[in-house]
Amino acid sequence: METDTALAFFDGYPISEGHTLVIPKRHVTDLFDLPDEELRAIWSLVATMRGSLKERFHPDAFNVGLNEGEAAGQTIGHAHIHIIARRKGDVPDPKGGIRWVIPAKAKYW
Repeated sequence: METDTALAFFDGYPISEGHTLVIPKRHVTDLFDLPDEELRAIWSLVATMRGSLKERFHPDAFNVGLNEGEAAGQTIGHAHIHIIARRKGDVPDPKGGIRWVIPAKAKYW
């Protein structure tokens, strides 16, 4: 899918069926360097794609997020948002979701 300011496409190395990236057309490394109007448009496209993925793949849930900066795991020098379709049983215990990026601090319950 494409808008005036953004693109959405399936990830080349998908974590799950339907794993999608939403990227700005403007080259920025940090998503939050975009002007407010473009930032809103990006998140609007994320919402649209989430709905489309829900209809097409029927997942049970989603992880939506971005890696901002090398220390956070960003490996591509162009801002992008991941939409990852999740299904019951795809991991033994999904509790904590994205908190597991630092496993020793993930479990707070």
